[in-house]
Amino acid sequence: MSIPLWTPSSERAESTQLHRFARAHGASDYAQLHRWSIERPDDFWLAVWEETHVLGDRGPAALELGSGLADSRFFPEGRLSIVENLLAHRGPGAALIARDELGERVELSWEQLRAEAAAAAAALAHVGVGERDLVAAILPNGVEVVVLMLGAAALGATVCTASPDFGVEGLLDRFGQLAPSVLVTTAGYSYGGRWFDVRERADEVAARLPSLRTTVAGGTFARWLEPHRGAELPIVRRPFDLPWYVLFSSGTTGRPKCIVHRAGGVLLKHRAEHVLQCDVRPGDRVLFFTTTGWMMWNWLVSVLASGATAVLYDGSPLHPGPSALWAAAEAEEVTLLGVSAKYLDALRATGLEPGARFDLHALRTLCSTGSPLSPEAFEWVYEHVAADLHLASISGGTDLCGCLVAGDPTSPVFAGEIQRPVLGLDVDVEDDVGGSLRHQPGTAGELVCRNPFPSMPLGFWGDDDRSRYQAAYFERVPGAWAQGDFATWTANDGVIITGRSDATLNPGGVRIGTAEIYRQVERLDEVQEALAFAQALPDGGERIVLLVRLAPGHQMDAALREFIRAQIRDGCSPRHVPAVVASVVDLPRTRSNKLVEVAVADVVNGRPVRNTEAIANPEALHAIAALPELVLEDVR
Repeated sequence: MSIPLWTPSSERAESTQLHRFARAHGASDYAQLHRWSIERPDDFWLAVWEETHVLGDRGPAALELGSGLADSRFFPEGRLSIVENLLAHRGPGAALIARDELGERVELSWEQLRAEAAAAAAALAHVGVGERDLVAAILPNGVEVVVLMLGAAALGATVCTASPDFGVEGLLDRFGQLAPSVLVTTAGYSYGGRWFDVRERADEVAARLPSLRTTVAGGTFARWLEPHRGAELPIVRRPFDLPWYVLFSSGTTGRPKCIVHRAGGVLLKHRAEHVLQCDVRPGDRVLFFTTTGWMMWNWLVSVLASGATAVLYDGSPLHPGPSALWAAAEAEEVTLLGVSAKYLDALRATGLEPGARFDLHALRTLCSTGSPLSPEAFEWVYEHVAADLHLASISGGTDLCGCLVAGDPTSPVFAGEIQRPVLGLDVDVEDDVGGSLRHQPGTAGELVCRNPFPSMPLGFWGDDDRSRYQAAYFERVPGAWAQGDFATWTANDGVIITGRSDATLNPGGVRIGTAEIYRQVERLDEVQEALAFAQALPDGGERIVLLVRLAPGHQMDAALREFIRAQIRDGCSPRHVPAVVASVVDLPRTRSNKLVEVAVADVVNGRPVRNTEAIANPEALHAIAALPELVLEDVR
């Protein structure tokens, strides 16, 4: 067993909300508490409701088991109000602090946020928005998007947000599947010192959404609220399973999945994660670097229910220099800072020593997500940020709007490992025949959850018979939730995520469907067909590789590579742009002529190729594996 990088002092461990919760339920350590939480899920989630102070009417039952995981329901007769919970704190101090890379700062007190949310609710109601209507937003991570979400939630409306760096087609791939009543857009955003005007793009999206009753164009949101200031915030307790968010997670065929998340389930899951796994307390300040198109934005805003301040940051975390986020953490006395593993790797390369340069005395927790955090990055944090810090690597996703595996503030941190499966979820790693790999540390398998949990989605938008929902999560591993992650157990009962077990891409933590990329590339006359996959990097991250079979008469050169990248960037978003674009003579396919993305990812990443007998032209696989562009030692 390896030596931990950090072990909480007994005093610190015993001061955590997790420790008090465990003792209240007769558990002497995390393992015992976790075992109770999955053996008695009704008692556990009832305790989470009561002891994290969820406001609402629980009803007589905490869990109603269905015929399968997808049919189980938590608090089937429960009723609650999102705004009652997120705006319960009435004391002094800031509820929201919004900062951007230009140095602009906006602060709203709890009363001011409540008043703004009330005005937004009144403005939405004025244009006919009510329960289950859809409110969409193309907004940066600032005050406006939080106010809009709260106003919509007060009316029982469903919210869907997208980052303004998406192109027109990327936005329509998402909102075009829905029927939003209202669209709120921004004039533009700053990133890396450049201003990007999105008004023309947003106007085109609005013009192509026939369901819209109202569009609040960039720069007019405050003016739109003005006639409604002074309104009372409606507090109405609605069903636990009322839709709150639609989040977008891409697959390998068709447009992104529109995942409908239930209000009570997401709130309860976030309460368990914030209070127990991350020790977020009243008066804390939480900054998670995210965009409005990533589920970590939804996770961040939910800290309001803890009476904590949500610190919003918009722009590049490395502009005007690598110290930008740390300067914000110092200025705002941030207690929990959340970043991506890619960011920490980039920071290491700059030579910055945040702990020496900034006063981070308030910082208790550093969360990392998006991709696996390398052992070297763990060591760098403890050497150059703080020696006494809970470094919590966490992983889950858009699919559950929360975590499967996360931190434990009462236990040691080991380099390269996620500490624990989260409470309430029976998480395991399974081999190809459904056997547990719990006692085989280091052996990779499918990451699964064998029991229902509150933030399992209601389903996918438009998937009335739930067949797509069932296929996405419950058919890969019978009797379990599986979302396409490879993982291993460690000797310390921790988990390491080793990559994707399907063809979905995950650069920087935002899952991207290959189909989105193909739709852009296939418009080009120069390209006959294409195949995209993720190549694992030595630091634990991944990069997108795009293989193209060119049309006759065309050759790959630097200009064509950039033309292909520009098409993807403009049509989708910068996150979709492949790091490598390579030309191939042929692409491997099944005997029914379907391209085999998973097989390509397997062979390039050194894994056994599954279903080789189904591949009609295996020689194409061998040719791809030998491509010089994929030799990582040659990558600069």
